[in-house]
Amino acid sequence: MLDDGRPLILLTNDDGIRSPGLWAAAEALSAIGYVTVAAPREQCTGTGRSMPITSDGVLREEQVTVGGKTWKVYAVGGTPAQAVQHGVFELTARKPDLVVAGINYGENVTTGISISGTVGAAMEAAALGVRALAVSQETPSSYFLSHSNEIDFGTAAYFTALFARHLLAWDGMDDVDALNVCIPSGATRETPWRMTRLSHTRYYVPYATPRQRLDEPGKVLYRVEIDPGTEPDSDVHVLRLDRQVSVTPLSLDTTSRVALGDVDTRLRSS
Repeated sequence: MLDDGRPLILLTNDDGIRSPGLWAAAEALSAIGYVTVAAPREQCTGTGRSMPITSDGVLREEQVTVGGKTWKVYAVGGTPAQAVQHGVFELTARKPDLVVAGINYGENVTTGISISGTVGAAMEAAALGVRALAVSQETPSSYFLSHSNEIDFGTAAYFTALFARHLLAWDGMDDVDALNVCIPSGATRETPWRMTRLSHTRYYVPYATPRQRLDEPGKVLYRVEIDPGTEPDSDVHVLRLDRQVSVTPLSLDTTSRVALGDVDTRLRSS
């Protein structure tokens, strides 16, 4: 690859290498820089930042045609976070300027984002010292594990490119390691975006499916619930109630933002 100074962007997702959301992002980002696509060969929703030892690490070169352009891509035998590792260490000629994860089917919101493979990929990139962006689009839950072409990712692709440009242009801030961007369904390019915090309310509420015996196959599924008391400056409120684009800065440092001395005193006095 000829290095003419254009940004080098590594693109991944958690829905798999054939996801239309991934390819909408690839097409939008190609106007900004060189895009290397390395994404899981299988559906990896809900894998977080996991590094399972059972992943085979096979990197299979494939070709995908999008918008009349043929892309050389890499299907990775591993999770999104592992795809980032392989992309950074084996598939790019130099350290990427930016890692983008998405566009995900379904919104990644609240403190439960640690479950998301899309967010996990962005956080792994941040841990490797690369600017990182996670992007998801609100969809009905019935589409979360699909590659449905019924979902229009055009607006989400626009915001993917917009925030990619912003991240490539800035020199960073302390305690901001990645951005988590969520686009509401029905949004347009004119839809406002707002800085948000992760909501502390529960959004994806788990429940166990009924079964007769515990040794039978069983699943814990989830339903979406919006707490009417959700915080006005939170991602859930801005995305679902205000119908605006939520932009949440994320930190790798998950230490509680408290006075450590206070915690120490309480523990020792308990």
